[in-house]
Amino acid sequence: MPLFDLPPSELAGYLGDLPEPEDFDAFWERTIAATRAFPLDLALAKVETPWRLVDTYDVSFAGFGGAPIKAWLTVPAGATGPLPAVVQYHGHTRGRGFPHTDLLWATAGYAHFSMDNRGQGSGSGGPGAGTPDPDAAAGLPHAPGYLTLGITDPETFFYRRLYTDAARLLQAAAATELVDPARIIVTGASQGGGIALAAAALAAHVDVDLLGVAADVPYLCAFPRAVALADRRPYDEVTAYLAAWRDRTETVYRTLSYFDGALLGRRASAPALFSVGLMDRTCPPSSVYAAFNRYGAHSARPVEKSINVYGHNGHEGGGDYQTAAQAEFFARLVHQAARRSHG
Repeated sequence: MPLFDLPPSELAGYLGDLPEPEDFDAFWERTIAATRAFPLDLALAKVETPWRLVDTYDVSFAGFGGAPIKAWLTVPAGATGPLPAVVQYHGHTRGRGFPHTDLLWATAGYAHFSMDNRGQGSGSGGPGAGTPDPDAAAGLPHAPGYLTLGITDPETFFYRRLYTDAARLLQAAAATELVDPARIIVTGASQGGGIALAAAALAAHVDVDLLGVAADVPYLCAFPRAVALADRRPYDEVTAYLAAWRDRTETVYRTLSYFDGALLGRRASAPALFSVGLMDRTCPPSSVYAAFNRYGAHSARPVEKSINVYGHNGHEGGGDYQTAAQAEFFARLVHQAARRSHG
C-alpha cells in the first residue's frame, strides 16, 4: 500500500481547516452538567474467573442520561490499592468483551478499566459486551453504522452519548477505592483513541486531573479531511449519508465539529503519546496529525506530547511496538507522580 497523504514534511505541521462552533465549550459544559445531575450509581461486583493472577470486577455506572453503562475492572490478585489506573476505550463496534479479553495492564500493576461502548460490542462479543443505547435518538434514520446516527443535531448525535459515558467512567474510576485518583491514564486505539482524546478534554468537567493520554491511530479527528480521503468504513458512512441526503452537508459537518478530536484535544492538558501509520487509509495520517498538532493548544501551561510514526504500516499502527512504548510512557508518568507526592 503506497503513501497517499501529504508528505511527512508537511504532515509535521499540519493543522487542517477546522471551524469551531462559537458555543463549543458551552455545549460540552451543559452536556456533562446534565449527566452529573444523575447519581453516579457506581457498583462493583467481583467476578469468579480461572485467572488466578488477577481479580476482576463487573462495574456498572450511570452514563449519559443516567443510562447504565458496563465496564470491567481488573487488578493484580489481592490488590487493595490505591493503584494507578489505565482507563481503556475501544474501537469501532467493539466493547469490553469477556473478563479475560484484556489482562495486559493489570499484569503490569495497574487497575484496568475496560468500558463497554453503548450500542456497540459486536466486534468483540462475549457475554459482557452489549451495553444497549436506550436513548430515543438511537432509532433515527442514518447510514449503516454509528457515524451518522443522530447527525442532524449535536444534541442527538451518537457520540454525544458515548463521549459523555467516557468522561463519566473517569468520575467512576476516581471514586473507586482501589484507584489513586491522582494517577489515572486514558488510552485507546482507532475509535478508542478518539474517545480518549475526548475524555482528556472533558476530564476537568468531572473533576479528574488526568496523569496521561495515549491515543493510537485515532479516529474521529479532522472530519472534513478524513472523509475526503478515506475510502473505507467508518468515514465512508458520511459519504453514503450525504449521497442520499444531498442537502444536509453543512448540517452534518457542523454537528461533527462538536465531536472532533482535533478540537476537543485542544482543551486537554495531560502528557500525551500518539501514534500514526503513514499508510493508514482508515484514519488518514493528516487527520491524526491535525489532532496531534492541536493537542493542548488551549492549556495554560506547556503540554508534553510526542508521536510515534510507523512509516510502512496502516491502521494496525505500531502494534506491540506501540504497546511497549505505552508501557514505558505510563511507567515514567507514574514514577514522576510518586516523586512529586513525596516532595
